[in-house]
Amino acid sequence: MTDTLQGRTALVTGASKGAGKAIALALAEAGADVAICARNQVELDSVAELIRAKGRRAFAVTCDVTDAGQVAALPDAVSNELGAVDILVNNAGAAESHKFVGHPDELWNRMIEINLTSVYRVSKAFVPGMIERKWGRVIVIASISSKHGARYVTAYTAAKHGVLGLVRALAMELVSSNITVNAICPGYLDTPMTDASIANIVKRTGKSEEEARKIIASTNPQGRLITVEEVAALTVMLAGDSARGITAQSITIDGGQLQH
Repeated sequence: MTDTLQGRTALVTGASKGAGKAIALALAEAGADVAICARNQVELDSVAELIRAKGRRAFAVTCDVTDAGQVAALPDAVSNELGAVDILVNNAGAAESHKFVGHPDELWNRMIEINLTSVYRVSKAFVPGMIERKWGRVIVIASISSKHGARYVTAYTAAKHGVLGLVRALAMELVSSNITVNAICPGYLDTPMTDASIANIVKRTGKSEEEARKIIASTNPQGRLITVEEVAALTVMLAGDSARGITAQSITIDGGQLQH
């Protein structure tokens, strides 16, 4: 039986497209009112309309999660529109690659900031309210790169490994407040971020876009990209009351690519 999220308020970061958009719509479908943030207000407004079409309240706010000031303003902004946040989905992130020799420091700093520090920063902004109300869900969209290494993605991999450590430590600190903290670790998703990886392969190897997509899909034993709907469904499950015993976990969705 699917839990209802009726009466709950969620915030999804990086919700203007891709997995974030799918997660926001799935949470609304399950009954939650949903606040969404990203850097593109026009795209956010479009997603907000889709949430309202499901009969739920929506609030779209521009926020760069790498900007401490903008993040600090989020709790009051969301609370004024929808009420306190019960379910926080840290989805915002980015992936860039470079071989380690000659790796630009600015790329390292950028990957750590968007993929790790932003999760720390946004969680820090919303967790105090959850502690006060003695209920909360913090869900981080991580990656299979949280669990294994690969060539040319040193900074991204380090950031995603760090996110997993953050999730586990925070879960233990918040367990007595009836707050769960979990990570979802998908393989390659069928999203604009993966499209960028495909374009990079095309540029680097001269292969066609179709060939490059097949290379990425072949890393999944099922021979496909993971869909955003799969990630969204798991997010909704973790947000519900029936998942109250699941915390400090990293749940992999990769078609069997990682077997540990």
